[in-house]
Amino acid sequence: MNFIRRHWFDIGGVAGIIILVILLFRYQELSHYKLLMWLSLTSLLFHQVEEYRFVGTFPGMLNRVMFNSDLPDRYPLNTNTALIINVGIGWSIYLLAALAGERYVWLGMTTILVSLGNIIAHTLVFNIKGKTIYNAGQLTSWLFFVPCVFYFFKIIHHEHLSTGTDFVIGIPLGIMTNVFGVLKPIQWLADKNTTFIFNPNQL
Repeated sequence: MNFIRRHWFDIGGVAGIIILVILLFRYQELSHYKLLMWLSLTSLLFHQVEEYRFVGTFPGMLNRVMFNSDLPDRYPLNTNTALIINVGIGWSIYLLAALAGERYVWLGMTTILVSLGNIIAHTLVFNIKGKTIYNAGQLTSWLFFVPCVFYFFKIIHHEHLSTGTDFVIGIPLGIMTNVFGVLKPIQWLADKNTTFIFNPNQL
């Protein structure tokens, strides 16, 4: 299990490449919406690679900048919490949105709002708080998340895919996922005595 905690983002990066190769040969079989949802999943996977591998310094930045931690290698974010948030929650909802396609546009909207939350956090919150112009995860936020967010709303509008119900469910669920699926677990699972410690190169 410790191997997974150390390398889930590497596994995700490989999975993202495999998905892109499959899409290259089968994209014509997919609707615009479903293709976008699969690309949205790959954008998440590559974003996590930037955060945790290349450049990879997201954990240390988050713990120091957002929580003023004197133990940035483990508190409040640790490797176990990162696995739960990114894989248990992140991979799950993005994959479900891709598999569900147009049947549950509200689910796709939920994931898109998580992507939007990442754009805002990496572009504004982290840089303002840390007095920086770049942080690990910012590049992929703009290269991948921004186009996905833009084309999501363009597609559902032009192809009339969404209903009022999708917005009523999707927007609150997206906000709740950002808060209770990303931010709060970091605080709930914080433990200064944890053995789930990040590598020095992730600080």
